Amino acid sequence: MNNLESKMQCACVRWFRLAHHKIASLLFAVPNGGARSAITGAILKAEGVTKGVADLLLLVPNAAYHGLCIEMKTKQGHQSPSQKAWQSAVEAQGYKYVVIRSLDQFMGEVTRYLTNQERI
Repeated sequence: MNNLESKMQCACVRWFRLAHHKIASLLFAVPNGGARSAITGAILKAEGVTKGVADLLLLVPNAAYHGLCIEMKTKQGHQSPSQKAWQSAVEAQGYKYVVIRSLDQFMGEVTRYLTNQERI
């Protein structure tokens, strides 16, 4: 994840924890990215790290979905093939997946999701 995505993700998590403090711990990051040594990479893979997993997971079901998977991207960013494949896999299992490009978009998507105002 690049620095702009990281700053955006930090802002999104900060807002979520303030706005939804009762379920704050149910939104969490999946630290899949970053440079690692070959040994650390092998250990993480053996522990279950999976290529393409979304940046944030919200483990709260609503009327339409089991949970919300959130991929952070800058305005110019794009999903990798492994991210697209993971998106398809989780959507097939009943999860909502969104690509977020701003704090405002994050707030809107999360608010709609949590108030069951989904566009199915």
